[in-house]
Amino acid sequence: MTLRKIPFAAGEFYHIYNRGNSKQIIFRGENDYERFIKLLFLSNGKENFKICLTGNDVYNFNRGERLVDVGAYCLMPNHFHLLLTQPEGGGISKFMQKLSTGYSMYYNNKYERTGTLFEGKFKSEHAKDDRYLKYLFSYIHLNPVKLLEPNWKEEGIKNKKQTLRFIEQYKFSSYQDYFDCDRKQKNILNPNAFPDYFSTKKLLKGEIFNWLHYKK
Repeated sequence: MTLRKIPFAAGEFYHIYNRGNSKQIIFRGENDYERFIKLLFLSNGKENFKICLTGNDVYNFNRGERLVDVGAYCLMPNHFHLLLTQPEGGGISKFMQKLSTGYSMYYNNKYERTGTLFEGKFKSEHAKDDRYLKYLFSYIHLNPVKLLEPNWKEEGIKNKKQTLRFIEQYKFSSYQDYFDCDRKQKNILNPNAFPDYFSTKKLLKGEIFNWLHYKK
């Protein structure tokens, strides 16, 4: 693996993202999304794993010491977004290697394809200040709006309440897990490793709703 010019620092926060090679679809159906989400949990440990990925029991699997803390995630048809921090050096790179390799092997085997699934190495942005880090919680969870209204940033949202409901019901992000949802996927997250910008559910929901007023 090629070393990055700027290594990830322990205790810092990073927006990690990648998309399919040549913008190709990487999640063709619900089972693909669910597989990736399970791998988000399973890949986050120093122990190797070989386990049948059926049902929700995987979220209780003993992964060993964690590699990263996940603050938010969202999967879209041809890309994904993660908000990560690492307790110690090397965690993010190792986690992403396990995650990307595991999903690529699954996808290529399922769809009988060969070659690179993702568009090169994953991309990263350092969240250097509170303003940007707080914004990332909204930015990541707002991605599904593009599926409902592709040009919302240019043209604005026509029905904000309907759009908010769409975000709340979108299964392939971590948004629901911030509202005391009983989903086992909640075990993927460790909000305590991030600043407490949203001490109540109302604050996070209000922040998301305010961004729906955004228009370029």
